[in-house]
Amino acid sequence: MARPLIRTWRGSLQLRVVAVTLVASTLMVGAFGLIAAKSISDGLVDQRVESSVDVLESGREQAVKELSALAGSQDTWLPRVATELVKTLASQPGSGNSPYEVLLVPGPTMVDLDAAYHDGFGHPAVATSMSVPDDLRALVSDGRAGKKFVETTIDDKPTRPYVVFGTPLRIANWGSFQLYYFFPLDDEAESSAIVGRTLFIGGTALVLLLAVLAALVTRLVVTPVRVAARTAQRLSAGLLHERMTVKGADDLARLAGSFNLMAENLQQQIVRLEEMSRLQRRFTSDVSHELRTPLTTVRMAADLLHFSREDFPPEAARSAELLQDELNRFEDLLGELLEISRFDAGFAQLDADAVDLNPIVRSVVASFDSLAERCAVEVRVKIPQAPTIAEVDGRRVQRVLRNLVGNAVEHAEGNPVDVELAASDTAVAVTVRDRGVGLKPGEEKLVFNRFWRADPSRARQTGGTGLGLSISVEDAKLHGGWLEAAGEPGAGSVFRLTLPMRSGDRLLSSPLALTVGGPGDDAGDNDEHEPQEAAGGVHSG
Repeated sequence: MARPLIRTWRGSLQLRVVAVTLVASTLMVGAFGLIAAKSISDGLVDQRVESSVDVLESGREQAVKELSALAGSQDTWLPRVATELVKTLASQPGSGNSPYEVLLVPGPTMVDLDAAYHDGFGHPAVATSMSVPDDLRALVSDGRAGKKFVETTIDDKPTRPYVVFGTPLRIANWGSFQLYYFFPLDDEAESSAIVGRTLFIGGTALVLLLAVLAALVTRLVVTPVRVAARTAQRLSAGLLHERMTVKGADDLARLAGSFNLMAENLQQQIVRLEEMSRLQRRFTSDVSHELRTPLTTVRMAADLLHFSREDFPPEAARSAELLQDELNRFEDLLGELLEISRFDAGFAQLDADAVDLNPIVRSVVASFDSLAERCAVEVRVKIPQAPTIAEVDGRRVQRVLRNLVGNAVEHAEGNPVDVELAASDTAVAVTVRDRGVGLKPGEEKLVFNRFWRADPSRARQTGGTGLGLSISVEDAKLHGGWLEAAGEPGAGSVFRLTLPMRSGDRLLSSPLALTVGGPGDDAGDNDEHEPQEAAGGVHSG
């Protein structure tokens, strides 16, 4: 689940831009909405507090005036006057539209008088001071006025937000009271909720609008880039006529124009290189074919001289032998040039048939007996006892193995050479491992280049042409197989030919490992196939 999302995130510039814009705008709009809502809510509450203070001062003056008219705390009219007083105070207009509550609490010396309460709706009631916050009640008891924001229940009404004001009333000569006003903040809370909902809806709409705008703007930029990418892919696939459409005169239009100019120049260069390559292949093919006739004539004369060399003086006899050797090398070079030209022209054909590779490997190794003897190299062969049948072109496989074994013997530096054949259900592989000079880092790729030599000053025993491995890798590709090399300086090198068991199948793995063996090591086994018994034991050159 995570991988497709990560792949989509990395592969879509438009998605990343829209997502970043959405997150950033959400944070900014959210922060602005919170600050605005808090500011508006505080402003509404402050306004209600300011108006409530005026009501409190007016009520305090009226309460002191009416209570001072009584004879004292034992006056029989005191309870009635207190009840009517709070009713009158709660009915006065002043702070907002919501009715407010008034509570008149007798002082501690007036224990025989209950608190008077009125809720502003014209329903007198008797209440206690339990709804007054303790800290506010203590403040008023000390003779100081104050306020407190609370959520409380008065007269069994649901919990509501209030701002509670408290002030002491001192009646000269006979007593004291505590006057409390409960101003509900329902209107302010409702207004704050409306503001919050409005800001939320507006902020959400703004964030979505910004996301849509980001998507549209990004699309205007990304679409030409995607078109350029598709056009570049078509160009890389060989469709050199592909071009971008130029619209307008802005930066994107200049980008499209520059891209088309680059594609035009690239097409001209590729066409010119293809023409040069075609001429080169044509020249190589023509020269190779034209050399066939004079080479045949020279070969006939050279064979005659070589056959009669015993009748010549020693110097002439030696010259005839050198002429014969160089003509053989020249014929090999000419044949390989013709083969390379067929590969370059795409005319090489695979003549695949069910072939047992065991005798092919044995015959190739046997053909290098004399060379191995001259180089003092032991060639060890390891092949399965059962026939190894595969659909291959036997002639091409034999040519590849001759190149690999011949090179291994020449570069073995007197150390053993191991040739191993193994097969799996889907593939067959041959490794040729020497323990000679080895390959430097990076040379495992260069070794398949035409006419490349690791050490140009090194004397060759077989007079190779420098095209053997190039042709071998083309033969492997023609089978749908691999020809790979690995090596380490001083530890030797290993070449592995891997071919599909059935012609046309796709290779996924090789039954033999591509590992470099050290001097004196036995041929390495691969964990992917069962150990094979050597056919005919050890073959010595």
